[in-house]
Amino acid sequence: MRAIILSGAGRYADPWHPFAETSARLAELVAEAGFDVEVREDVDAALGSLEDDVALLVVNAGDPDRSSTDGEPLPAAAEWPAVDGGPLASALERGIGILAVHAAASSLRDVEAFDRAIGGRWEWDVSWHPPFGEAHVHLVGNHAVREGLDDFTLEDERYSSLLLHDVIEPIAEHEQDGIRHPLVWAREIGPSRLVYDALGHDTRSYDSASHRALIANALDWLRRVPAPTAAGRLPAAGAR
Repeated sequence: MRAIILSGAGRYADPWHPFAETSARLAELVAEAGFDVEVREDVDAALGSLEDDVALLVVNAGDPDRSSTDGEPLPAAAEWPAVDGGPLASALERGIGILAVHAAASSLRDVEAFDRAIGGRWEWDVSWHPPFGEAHVHLVGNHAVREGLDDFTLEDERYSSLLLHDVIEPIAEHEQDGIRHPLVWAREIGPSRLVYDALGHDTRSYDSASHRALIANALDWLRRVPAPTAAGRLPAAGAR
């Protein structure tokens, strides 16, 4: 099976995330899961030419409109051409697995199909994270992606107050100031499947055997598309 990793570069790069390094680590995990993997740094072109034989799409890229250290929009943001999201919309209709990692919660904002599929977003001035450091990951629910896994600790960022705009199935959470925040969730969108993993700030995250095991479980679940229990199609544009 063929997999493509969209790796943050160009307008999808930022000063905080070493996308080339984390994409290389992800490529190892995807290959170990049995996929023929290709890392693409030309994110817009890769999306616009997404072919029917791509079974898995991994999104490991940043916010194209806010890539400066102060979080302000890039001066040239409005000058970028519109991204062709049609091939991704078609892929979601036929059945594809999507693994969206860490900063993907703020990426591909102008790709409507991805925005509807991911189910939750990083929103500036609302979402935040404590300083990078020891993160305690609490596994929740009974989803297949958490099967055989226990709570674990790793060195990472803990995204907090992500804004959900659709139903998710929580897999992992972290606690901050007495509040539980979702870290990992799954979604079925018609015949397609998506896992969002808020972990993965840098390669230290992938040094965790437990995190790698969680990703391996996610890849195993994502490869099983079209989703056998899917009853509906991708929600109509504008649906929430």
